[in-house]
Amino acid sequence: MSSDMDVSSGGVPGNGGGRAAGDPARTSDRGAATRGALLAAARDVFCESGFAQAAVTDIVAKAGASVGSLYHHFNGKADLYLTLFEEFQAGQQERTREAISTVREAGETDPMRQFIAGARAYLDGCLAQRDVSRLFISGDGPPGFDRVMRQRLTKWARRNAALFHTDDGGVDEALVMVLTGAMAGAVSEISLMDDEGAARRLAGEVMAILGTIRNPRTEQR
Repeated sequence: MSSDMDVSSGGVPGNGGGRAAGDPARTSDRGAATRGALLAAARDVFCESGFAQAAVTDIVAKAGASVGSLYHHFNGKADLYLTLFEEFQAGQQERTREAISTVREAGETDPMRQFIAGARAYLDGCLAQRDVSRLFISGDGPPGFDRVMRQRLTKWARRNAALFHTDDGGVDEALVMVLTGAMAGAVSEISLMDDEGAARRLAGEVMAILGTIRNPRTEQR
């Protein structure tokens, strides 16, 4: 959960091999730049004022755009918020994927240690973008966003479950529930803390505790 646009290089050559003035690629570039500016402005305004108090006029003013351009790229304020959420989650997913891949390539086969590597990367992402993470945890979102968050948590649990298969081909649901619940709580607390140093210390302590958890079924083999 990339926003980069793949712009075709196939234009109609003009004088000197340059692009024609009305080249669609240039229009696409301008559109992508406007869309990016609107998202960056929305992020700043939402983080400063919250979703409910944020005004579309403030967003377009900060982006140097027009209200019409906002509604050309997005359906409105809620669409901006949800797009920011999906982009944040896509970055987080990539962080965890890279972390787990790195430890696997280093020879780590223990599912718990793989989970710890991914969980640490996820918390690092929340710490690196605490303003955005706090925005989505705060409860000040568009109508129905709580459902989106629950769906994301369910998807997250399913990804975790892929690491913890049982001998009979099933999933250790109790272990997945404990780990997912602990991480959800940690993300919430760390994102909402005002003191960054304290948030980082708490993240380290949470990871240390999670690192002591063992799968009873595995230990009994």
